[in-house]
Amino acid sequence: MTLGLDLHLDLSPVRPGRSLEVALRSAIIDGQLTPDTRLPAARTLAADLGISRNTVADVYAQLAAEGWLESRVGAGTWVSARSPSYVRTGPRQRAVNRRSIDLRGGIPDTAAFARREWASAARQATLDATSAELGYPDPAGTTKLRGALTSYVARTRGVVVERERVVVGHGFGELLVLVCRALRQRGATRIAVEEYGHDTHRRLIAATGLTPVPVAVDEDGADVRTLATLDVSAVVLTPAHQFPVGVPLAADRRRWLAGWAQRVDALVIEDDYDGEFRYDRRAIGALQSLAPQQVAYLGTASKAVAPGVGLAWAVLPTWLLPDVLEQRTLAGGQPAALQQLALARFVDGHDYDRTVRRLRATYRSRRRRLEEVVADQLPGCEVAGLAAGLQCLLALPAGASEEAVRQEAAARGLLVEGLGSFHFGSGQRAHEPAMVVGYGGPTPGQYETALALLVESIRASVRRSAD
Repeated sequence: MTLGLDLHLDLSPVRPGRSLEVALRSAIIDGQLTPDTRLPAARTLAADLGISRNTVADVYAQLAAEGWLESRVGAGTWVSARSPSYVRTGPRQRAVNRRSIDLRGGIPDTAAFARREWASAARQATLDATSAELGYPDPAGTTKLRGALTSYVARTRGVVVERERVVVGHGFGELLVLVCRALRQRGATRIAVEEYGHDTHRRLIAATGLTPVPVAVDEDGADVRTLATLDVSAVVLTPAHQFPVGVPLAADRRRWLAGWAQRVDALVIEDDYDGEFRYDRRAIGALQSLAPQQVAYLGTASKAVAPGVGLAWAVLPTWLLPDVLEQRTLAGGQPAALQQLALARFVDGHDYDRTVRRLRATYRSRRRRLEEVVADQLPGCEVAGLAAGLQCLLALPAGASEEAVRQEAAARGLLVEGLGSFHFGSGQRAHEPAMVVGYGGPTPGQYETALALLVESIRASVRRSAD
């Protein structure tokens, strides 16, 4: 392209800057703008499009920061040859990112980790640690962290808790295994799980000797009334924000579940993986408050702080606590005391709360941006699920294939999963085709790129299915 050559770009009169950014990025992805192509000067393009020069300059700067464009001193703005790289496949080109961008569900924004605050908390916790605290900790966890978590989950999630019933673990998976082993030791053989969920969790459960049994999920969450016919001793649920369908467990089902657990002396394992992140209104409180002696409440620092912190917690019924601690002893090993003391200080100093509020604003903004892009560029698609958490469902047009979208995305260096990949059981799926789109994984500079790649992947999949 020579300086001043026309560009055919469709812009929205409402958000010209945003639509110019999307249009240029899409043109690069589609191969309409090839590497080492010189773009018009900002002033020239602004005049051609009837928008301000500053708007064009800001878009050029944003795309340069993401790696799509590069500014060459004295030579203008060019499509970068080193950005999301291009490989030639015959006469056509397709974009292939050297590094995959992650739009999978449940992955937090680790770029937002409060490094300074955590470093300060860890340093002070180390300096203040007593000789006893540097020794072998209580199998349940350090007194300071259990105390800090007691206050936090009671205040923010409405959990009915005493410090003596809190057990600290390496992560949700470890605590799930300890609870399941305790149930197996008490004679349990079958445990219900939601038909949509993490396959890793189902495998962990099966490894303890329990048989997972699927429970249907609809627009009101898990159909818990079927538990009465399943001959199970326990059930694992995500009641605040079902993963990955994204709906809360309806109030009448919550009450029925609590009553059922009390009547048959069953255990409900509540996975509150992202309960702090609700955007449309006040967060739904923990199910545990309805039946504290029948619910094992499990939470984690992975989503609100970072997976690298490596800590989670369980608030257990009194009758289950000794059995879980026995399994902890038999497993050998527990989280490092200094890491626990650092998290205790992080929570008590309200850095945990501040981190949650920051992330909540980030995820709210990213979800809204996804909704805008879908409304503007993907007719037949719809964002579904509660305005909460780190992911949502993106319903696909009729006849579209989740696997085809996943493959198109993978070819463009984008990781995203279909709803069907989370399904468990031999029964027919109740949900229409949809992608599970996470908005925590991409870095701030990657998110717009990720959305552009997602749009192109869905469009390409729909075109192929129509051929």
